[in-house]
Amino acid sequence: MQFELNDEQLALQEAARRFARDEIAPIAAEYDQSGEFPREIIQKAWELGFSSTAIPTDYGGLGLSSLDTCFVTEEIAWACAGIGTSIMCNDLGLMPIIIAGSEAQKKEWLTHCASEFSLISFCLSEPTAGSDVAGLQLLAEKDGADYVLNGTKCWITNGGEANLYTVFATLSRTSRHEGICAFIVPADLVGISLGKKEDKLGQRASDTRTIHFDGVRVPESQRLGAEGAGFKIAMRTLDRTRPPIGALATGIAQRALDESTAYALERKAFGAPISDFQAVQFMLADMAKDIEAARLLTHKSAWMVDQGRRASKNSSIAKCFATDAAMRVSIDAVQIFGGNGYSKDYPVEKLMRDAKLMQIYEGTNQIQRLVIARELFRG
Repeated sequence: MQFELNDEQLALQEAARRFARDEIAPIAAEYDQSGEFPREIIQKAWELGFSSTAIPTDYGGLGLSSLDTCFVTEEIAWACAGIGTSIMCNDLGLMPIIIAGSEAQKKEWLTHCASEFSLISFCLSEPTAGSDVAGLQLLAEKDGADYVLNGTKCWITNGGEANLYTVFATLSRTSRHEGICAFIVPADLVGISLGKKEDKLGQRASDTRTIHFDGVRVPESQRLGAEGAGFKIAMRTLDRTRPPIGALATGIAQRALDESTAYALERKAFGAPISDFQAVQFMLADMAKDIEAARLLTHKSAWMVDQGRRASKNSSIAKCFATDAAMRVSIDAVQIFGGNGYSKDYPVEKLMRDAKLMQIYEGTNQIQRLVIARELFRG
C-alpha cells in the first residue's frame, strides 16, 4: 500500500494548483456574483489538460486515471466549485461514450473533443425523474432509421453552453429500467430548445438549465449500446464519476479549513488570538480529520475504478462522506468567522453555498446510502 504520489502526479497536482490559485481564485467571487459563464477560463483549463481528462490516448486525449483526475479536481475546487463543476462536466458527458461507444462512435466524437474545444453535457435528470432514474419520461420513438425524442431534461450542467449532449430516454414511459436508451445528440439539432438558466444558491458560475426536446431526430447510429442498455450505462458512468465529486467536495472543505486556520491566527478576542481557545481548536481539528478521511475515501474509490474493480459501494461511500463533510466543514468555517463569515467580504459564505449542492447532484446522499445498503445486502 503506497500513499505517496509519484513525480508525475506531483507535477500534475502542482500545475493544477497554480492554475486554480492564479487564474480561478481571483475571479471566483466576481463570477459568483454575476452568474456569468466563464467560458474563457474553462477553455484555458481544456488547453492545459484539466478538462476532458478521461479521453483515452488512442483518441488523442490524455487518458488520465480516475485518481489523477481527482488530484486535478480537488485543486480546482479549492479555488471555485462552480467553475470546477463546469470544467469537469466534460468527463461526465463523455463517459457514456467511453464506456459504451462503438469504435466508430469513439473515433468520431472522442477524437473531435480531444482536438477541438467543446462542451459536453450529461442529460439524465428530468422534472419528475431525478433520484428515480428508471422513471424517465423523455420518449424515444423509433421511426425508420431514426429515433424521435420528445420530452424535457432539467438541471443540466453547461446545458446552455454545450455543443454535444449524451441523452438518456425511454422507449416506453412504463417500461422503467428495461426501456432506457442512451444517445449522442449534437446540441444544434432541430427541435432542441433551452429553458431558463437556473438562479442558484451556490455554484453560480456553472450554467444550469432545462432543455426541451420537441421531435428531435437522432440517427440509430448515434445510440450508445443496445436498446434498453441505457440504465446500465448511466449507472456505470456514475460509478466512475463519483470519485471526482468526492474530490470536488474535498477541495471545498480544504479551502474552508485553510481560510479558517488563517483567520483564527489573526482574529483576536479577549486579548488573544481565537486560535488559543480550545473551542476553536476542536472545531479546526474536526474539520481536519473529516477532510483527511474524505480524501482517503475518495482516493481509494478512484483507485478501485482504475483497477477495473466493482466500485459502486466505495464510490457512493466517498461521494456521500466527502460531500457531507464539505457541508459540515464549511458551516463550521462560517461559525469561526462569526459575523464576518456571514458577509460576502469573506470567502467562507460562498464555500457554504457551494457545498450544499454537493449533497444533491449526481445522486443525492440519501440515494448514496441506498446504494451502500444494497451493496451490503448483496454481500
